[in-house]
Amino acid sequence: MKGNFYDNERVALFIDGANLYSAARSLGFDIDYRRLLKVFREKGRLVRAYYYTALVEDQEYSPIRPLIDWLDYNGYTMVTKPTKEFTDAMGRRKLKGNMDIELAIDVLEMAEHLDHVILFSGDGDFRRLVEAVQRRGLRVSVVSTIKSSPPMVADELRRQADDFIELSDLAPLIARNPSERTPRSANGEPAGHGEPVEEASPSAHLMRSA
Repeated sequence: MKGNFYDNERVALFIDGANLYSAARSLGFDIDYRRLLKVFREKGRLVRAYYYTALVEDQEYSPIRPLIDWLDYNGYTMVTKPTKEFTDAMGRRKLKGNMDIELAIDVLEMAEHLDHVILFSGDGDFRRLVEAVQRRGLRVSVVSTIKSSPPMVADELRRQADDFIELSDLAPLIARNPSERTPRSANGEPAGHGEPVEEASPSAHLMRSA
């Protein structure tokens, strides 16, 4: 895995869940979150691993819930909020669940306790956040991909970061074993609107909520 790490530096992960899921899916693999945590624990002093996702609260069963519960018990700090429903200009009902503000606030609040921020997102809106953190003396690595079509990382974010870690290079270290069992719903389809969800598993899929 490319990227500069130092043994004693304080590191934190900030994972934009929907963005990371989309990037991994575009590259054709699923993430094993146990392996992901292990990789970065070996790179430095891992202080926190934050995971951000929006939830549809009025669903009787959310296909992302097993993943959230597993992450919460296995070393991740979960940051969630309910999605908001709105009607677009065409009269279509849509869900909105942007977690950018929550992620940005946490990065800025944690900055004094860290040396290195690992941002799992390709969203160009984070460029100013990265710049602000760098002015405080921290290094920032961005994890996303330019090998999808179209690329998942905004050029301005990649340029601003101290290091860019290509997700496809990271895949051999964090990919889920494809032989793992995928539970089925009552109608025989994979859980989660066609996206399989490992029941309480570190390698579960994330249903995009955005």
